[in-house]
Amino acid sequence: MSSTEQWDIVTSVGLTALGVAAARAVEDTRPDALVHDRFAHAFVEAADPPATMPTSGEDLPNPEWHSVADYLGVRSRFFDDFFAVSADSGIRQFVILAAGLDVRAHRLPWPSGSDVFEVDQPKVLQFKDEVLTGAGATASCARHVVDTDLRGDWTAALASSGFDPDQPTAWLAEGLLPYLPVEAEAELFAAVRELSAPGSRISLECIDAAAGVLDEQTLDLARRQFGIDIRDLFDTRPRTSPQEQLTAAGWRIATDENAATIGEHYGRSFGLDTGARVAQTSRFVIAQRD
Repeated sequence: MSSTEQWDIVTSVGLTALGVAAARAVEDTRPDALVHDRFAHAFVEAADPPATMPTSGEDLPNPEWHSVADYLGVRSRFFDDFFAVSADSGIRQFVILAAGLDVRAHRLPWPSGSDVFEVDQPKVLQFKDEVLTGAGATASCARHVVDTDLRGDWTAALASSGFDPDQPTAWLAEGLLPYLPVEAEAELFAAVRELSAPGSRISLECIDAAAGVLDEQTLDLARRQFGIDIRDLFDTRPRTSPQEQLTAAGWRIATDENAATIGEHYGRSFGLDTGARVAQTSRFVIAQRD
């Protein structure tokens, strides 16, 4: 992905956000669902993507989709729990970086006084708001839509939306880092550190874009399902790991587990296909600023 490319919900990175929503719709229909998202199906239906996306377990076209949906269900639940624990600690300011079609502002039970900031591309957030308005959705917190580009000066837009850098914040970077250019990732971590008061927390999905997640089977699945080549979206240049960058900036790593281990904690195991490879190469990280 270039440093200037823009997208809507049915192109480039936006289309992957729609695929994640489809996976949440599938998860929502499971009797053992780890998360519930009553808006996910509406997003897929409204977007009318170029290739059909499943929205229930009965629609899953192949084992690879089933396994990827399993992974994304585990991922969503882990980060739901991160926000819940952060709220229990007294944090009331939450920032979702590259929010996409994330509807945690609507589906999670936020404590009184909570502010949730959703940061992403304008066209993606506009589409989300249109669907949510049509569904009569009401946020369970003070929701702030921050339409800006994380590859640029996004902190100014965040500040103008009411963000308070003097208050502890829980930050989330889910499904984001591999898409950022190396330089933009380093700048993002520096900005988050600058904006984080003592007591802040950050949680990340860390995927090595140069690892096995980009094998031919995975690439073929993405081409068939989304009509895109993930290699065009990921920046696979060598980079310092997020964990090392956080530690160097003064954060304390509290959790650093691969997704397969997290899945076992939630009672989910992965097969031997795409979802399993992603789960083995992906790590879920939580860090704190004491």
